[in-house]
Amino acid sequence: MPILEFVSTVRATRAGLTDTLSDVAGTTAWCREHAAELDLPAGFTASEEVRRELVELRQAVRALFARAVAPGPASRADAGRLPGFAESLDLVNATALAVPTAPRLEWPTGPDPSVPPDPPGSSAPPVPPESSASSDLSSSLAPSARNVPAVAAGDSARARAALASAAIAFLAGPRRELLRACPAPRCVLYFVREHARQEWCSVACGNRARAARHYRQHRDD
Repeated sequence: MPILEFVSTVRATRAGLTDTLSDVAGTTAWCREHAAELDLPAGFTASEEVRRELVELRQAVRALFARAVAPGPASRADAGRLPGFAESLDLVNATALAVPTAPRLEWPTGPDPSVPPDPPGSSAPPVPPESSASSDLSSSLAPSARNVPAVAAGDSARARAALASAAIAFLAGPRRELLRACPAPRCVLYFVREHARQEWCSVACGNRARAARHYRQHRDD
């Protein structure tokens, strides 16, 4: 689930802060890009109401991210303009609870294993020994479980519940302790540290931070 991508719809460019969800067109494009994870139809089109609901949820999740990285600094994008912690926690929990999910068993169609093989001496071609290809076929026909909404819900409610549930899973899991706000100049992204020495969200941000530090050192000489 793209919870970091959702939070990162607020980002910085050379022109300043930009918000992917600032208009209906941007919201529609982002939702379509993540339609499978959000349980949305491929041709989903957002409305202004849906856009406002998603922004409200995103800001609540960003408030929880700011709490998660404390006492380290929160993202500079909106650290002073986030909703309160308690109301953000309530909103995320209520949004997930509004569309509870249940596991659904999905079993791909294929040859019926209960049908006995042809008897010896029949005209049927011999069955070759099991190969990696047949093993792969068996795996592709294996049953699997998928969580689906347990109650009828509209597109917006399903998408927001999926995002809220992903936020809960992330913040309640071990990766929360690796969450950081990128300290590079102009960057406002959150990222998950992949190794102990990682300081920035990307190589580009690391290069920019080192260049800025080099400039400050020489300016002060």
